[in-house]
Amino acid sequence: MRVIFLFLSLVLLSACKKEEKIQEMTPEKTLLKAVDISSFPEIVAANQLYYNELGDEVELPDMLQKAGINTIRLRLWVNPVNSHSGFEEVHAYSQLLKSKGFKIWLSIHYSDTWADPGHQQIPQQWQALDLPVLKDSLLRYTAKVVKEIQPDFVQIGNEINSGFLHPLGNIENNYAQFIDLMNTAIEAVRTYAPQTRIILHYAGIENAAWFFEKVKSLDYDIIGLSYYPMWHGKSLELLQQTIDDLAATFSKKVLIAETSYPFTL
Repeated sequence: MRVIFLFLSLVLLSACKKEEKIQEMTPEKTLLKAVDISSFPEIVAANQLYYNELGDEVELPDMLQKAGINTIRLRLWVNPVNSHSGFEEVHAYSQLLKSKGFKIWLSIHYSDTWADPGHQQIPQQWQALDLPVLKDSLLRYTAKVVKEIQPDFVQIGNEINSGFLHPLGNIENNYAQFIDLMNTAIEAVRTYAPQTRIILHYAGIENAAWFFEKVKSLDYDIIGLSYYPMWHGKSLELLQQTIDDLAATFSKKVLIAETSYPFTL
């Protein structure tokens, strides 16, 4: 089972000292402290339990909340093979988490399985569709998801360095179609969940400026980056400089959408 803890923080576009930022926070500037626990419903179904450092059984969401986590990121697949991370599970789980006070961040993969720079497989039920019909299916699906879940944040695709919904939405081979498909999904969010903030998610920091230049015409709110030291380098100074440059160039907030680090040998 792939279990990855994903942490993120909004980079505030301010020259204030850390102490001043804490004192002056508004709802718009609230720091996001998040983890991705998309696999938790599957873990629960397998009757696995969680314990704290004292050996007492605990509920994972409650433990995370006590640790200061305020946002939960959930992946969403169109028609997964075993229903986990499908709409029904994610919808029910997101409502439970909302009732506990968490913000919800949806990572819509627009695939039946993992989507990343090397894998942007179109959902099986959409594979034979031409562009106009695919756009209609994309619009309807995205509208249903955001209308019923009303997430606080939503990713249009996951790690879309190479685009999404391949081959029609390949950013290099079909750039105009990629932009057309992205605009279609964004339209659904703006129409049916106008309070939801849209994240565009790029894996890594190298060539990130190139990517966000390619998508600068799109109506989105936040730049999201994956930063895994084993793949993307170990210089936090370079990471900070990249974040600062992206924020200044594109006038967007920037967050680390995925990261992980070794915590045991």
